Amino acid sequence: RSRPSHGSPEAGMWIAVDGHVMDVSKFARLHPGGAQALEAVAGTECSAEFYALHRSEVLTKYLPRLKIGVLEGATPPAKLPPGAAPPYCAEPASRKGWSSPYYNASHHAFRAACREFVERELAPVAAQMEAEGKEPAGEINRKMGEAGILAARLGPGEHLRGWALPGGVKPEEFDYFHELIISEEFCRLGCPALGDGLAGGLTIGLPPVVNFAPPALRDEVVPRVLSGERRIALAISDAYAGSDAAQITATATKTPCGRFYEVSGTKKWITNGTSAHYFVTAVRTGGQGAMGVSLLLIERDDNVSTKLMQTRYGGAAGTAFVTFDKVRVPVANLLGQENLGFMCIMVNFNHERWAMCVGIVGYSRKVLEECLRWAAVRKTFGKPLLSQPVIRSRLASMAAEVEACHAWVESLTYQMCTMDPRTSHKQLGGPIALCKAKCSRAMAHVCDYAAQVFGGRAITKTGMGAVVERIARYQKFGAILGGSEEILDDLAMRQAIKGMGPFARL
Repeated sequence: RSRPSHGSPEAGMWIAVDGHVMDVSKFARLHPGGAQALEAVAGTECSAEFYALHRSEVLTKYLPRLKIGVLEGATPPAKLPPGAAPPYCAEPASRKGWSSPYYNASHHAFRAACREFVERELAPVAAQMEAEGKEPAGEINRKMGEAGILAARLGPGEHLRGWALPGGVKPEEFDYFHELIISEEFCRLGCPALGDGLAGGLTIGLPPVVNFAPPALRDEVVPRVLSGERRIALAISDAYAGSDAAQITATATKTPCGRFYEVSGTKKWITNGTSAHYFVTAVRTGGQGAMGVSLLLIERDDNVSTKLMQTRYGGAAGTAFVTFDKVRVPVANLLGQENLGFMCIMVNFNHERWAMCVGIVGYSRKVLEECLRWAAVRKTFGKPLLSQPVIRSRLASMAAEVEACHAWVESLTYQMCTMDPRTSHKQLGGPIALCKAKCSRAMAHVCDYAAQVFGGRAITKTGMGAVVERIARYQKFGAILGGSEEILDDLAMRQAIKGMGPFARL
């Protein structure tokens, strides 16, 4: 570690990290922390200092252009082998030596293929896209379509036929655990807004088309969306009625010729709305209340305008305020029956809330991983954070919440795979609602404890705590979207009480 006589950009300087020697003479002038930060460690092997201030992807980014050699006798560490992640940072099904009744060889092959795609196509650009607040470009959408990623995000069903799915999985063997897996892999990016921007609109907006559109309309729209050629959004929430779908004010009136609906009104908080080509839209075609609501597929034209909404978790989700100004929509674009659109909306709620549970737990696990990795390298008063009992207690509490919620989600996923749709819709509504409320409360607990572990870095948008800060901003979305915690608690109990009968007594 002896320092050479020179240690300034003018004289030339080098540093070594993990045995890699890098010439940072020119880079020092561009270093975000200033040249002095590099001058302080010039001529030394400074891995400890580097990892105290930088995430490992910083080395991955700059090493190819700065490396000039390897320290004599040093062996740079290889990439972590599978199963080398900290405990509780990998989903149980992927832990070395663990068995599961839920997963088979097709699930493991599917996860490996999805992870390879995410790490190759998305991970290198994810953080930057999240920070810039821009929705994913069309090229990324098309790549996901070609890889079968978009088709897989919709879950099992007839729509999978004809698509080559990741890992060589056959459409007939695809189940909800495969869908759970791909959601978990997207969560590993640690970019919630981008995650919603990649396929949030599709996962909630396309099912009504698959399930209720006339065959000609379905056969035209579904392939275009699953290929990545077009994007779709679900437009339910009303600017005036909020998420109370039964009280929406957007109207659809039939034209005198009877061939079109004329749609006027606004929608708010519409995920992927800024880039969507299609909007699955709840409109009022009849009287007041739920029985006067219909569902229309509206294609974007000059009378449809969208405006990006500035939400706390970022613009990459493309959350939009949508205005329909006398838009003409063919009556053939009616999904389901007129005035019965509320029923079509309700059918999708279980799957939507289940998908939210998967995402909430996935992001909570990512936060836990960040905390464990940080506590292993961060030193306070000369000791690693992991040596502090209070820190280990907090980590244990976080791990327990994540593992318990994950086990519940897997249990519900198994029921979704084995129950027929009618029974599933009737029996799982309450448990899935209760699970989502629990998962979002667990995420609040995990994010709160993570802030204590990371300190000031947890409230800084860049640097070591960037992932924790991003996910913490998303935490309230999970608690509100798809139904607030209090509403879902009440729904679960009302459904449970309904089945108690008159003889439920002590």
